[in-house]
Amino acid sequence: MAEDWINKLYFGDNLDIMRDYIPDESVDLIYLDPPFNSKATYNVLFREKNGTESGALIKAFDDTWQWGHESEQAYHELVTQGSKKLADLIQAMRSFLGTNDMMAYLVMMAIRLVEMHRVLKQTGGIYLHCDPTASHYLKLIMDAIFSVHNFQNEIIWCYKTRPQPRSRFGKKHDTIFFYTKSATYTFNWEKALRTLSQETIKKYRLVDETGRLYRLQGRGITGSPIRSAKDVNPEWEKTHPELVVRDYLDEKQGVVLEDWWTDINIINQAAAERLGYPTQKPEALLERIIKASSNEGDIVLDPFCGCGTTVAVAERLGRKWIGIDITNLAVTLMISRLEDTFGPDLTPYEVIGDPKDLSGARALAEQEKDGRYQFELWALRKVAARPAQDTRGADKGIDGYVYFIDDDSGRAKKIVIQVKSGKVNFGYIQALKGAVEEEKAAIGALITLQEPTRPMKEAAAAAGFYVPEHFPDKHYPRVQILTIEEILNRKQLEYPRVAPEVTFKKAERKKKGEEPEQGQLF
Repeated sequence: MAEDWINKLYFGDNLDIMRDYIPDESVDLIYLDPPFNSKATYNVLFREKNGTESGALIKAFDDTWQWGHESEQAYHELVTQGSKKLADLIQAMRSFLGTNDMMAYLVMMAIRLVEMHRVLKQTGGIYLHCDPTASHYLKLIMDAIFSVHNFQNEIIWCYKTRPQPRSRFGKKHDTIFFYTKSATYTFNWEKALRTLSQETIKKYRLVDETGRLYRLQGRGITGSPIRSAKDVNPEWEKTHPELVVRDYLDEKQGVVLEDWWTDINIINQAAAERLGYPTQKPEALLERIIKASSNEGDIVLDPFCGCGTTVAVAERLGRKWIGIDITNLAVTLMISRLEDTFGPDLTPYEVIGDPKDLSGARALAEQEKDGRYQFELWALRKVAARPAQDTRGADKGIDGYVYFIDDDSGRAKKIVIQVKSGKVNFGYIQALKGAVEEEKAAIGALITLQEPTRPMKEAAAAAGFYVPEHFPDKHYPRVQILTIEEILNRKQLEYPRVAPEVTFKKAERKKKGEEPEQGQLF
């Protein structure tokens, strides 16, 4: 898993992926920020690239866990096949909590943390990011799986947020549990330093023969430890050299960070780093963790990858990486982010779990849980479109949008897209034509898993062409039909591509190894 390594994005359930694809003791560092049991539906807010704010909210995932067959099965596996400590703990938790949503969340997390323990190297570390909703339960589970002896830190990440209701103290922090696989582990303390305070710097008042600032450490006139300049006289160092040593300012790299971090804030609404994903964490936070607990060339795993902050930072810092997410939307955002950020410098990677042929596409559409929706997101990603869903949950018969610019006005033109995984007929083309007119779109496209009928093709052809004002010799079909088979054979939508893609908000371009600016960190 080392010499011919290629970075990987997995689409699917991280439990299955870790079991099927990731070998024992092969990962150096794991960071996970799993969805909390907050009973919230997370939505992604997109910004239009034509100068207007978008009202489109796309459902990313439901952060709601319910006790059912899947959690009962996981519970049975933990109790019958897990370690005695974990089995006893999980049974005690069930006795205390009952079979409710919180217990479902804890069981589903526990069975995945067991797999993370398996894939982690003996020298590896894991950072579990959580909030007070379930952190007290999760720490007990981590103790049972990773051992209380391998607990290293409970890191408190403090940040600024908007004012809270006055019914309680404001919630201003997250908890990050740092555990290791063993007592011998990677920790680069010099990569996690806090700069010296001005009060400390002022203590370096002595100047040596070459002009370097220093202070004395050791025993002073009274025999007590030196605490200030008054504890020594100017000749003390000469007359009692065996009692003192020089502590030079220019040799001080900083102070090892404490387990409470106040210098990294959440991503504000206007930040260039913000991509719209609801649980997105700042790159500075992941940079600190990755630098401290891994080295260049190490493998970093994020099993709840979201919009890909972990893999983006790992890529920039020269680490190998594995990202996993259960939604196609997250995989779409990760791909877009990586390619926008690094461009031609992006290390080769592969996407695993995507349909590679028609049978795979059908299987995705037919899968029991959310299949058609995931198929829709996948199909839209294949043509670089963003999903469409307004704040009321209605999609107006439109599943996605592509935006392009073909003149010097700066205003984006629109392509509306419909995705169908079942049978199609002539009526879908008529509906698409109506959507093009209603949306004042330049082009409409139907993506279909089934072959279109002859009347559908004739109706699409009869819609005529979109002709760009500044390129009158170019003609693009106003209504287009693309089959999944054609898309898998690399056929794409036909539209002007004379300007950069503007469908998604683009991540900032960065160079590998580039340090964030001070403003990004603090």
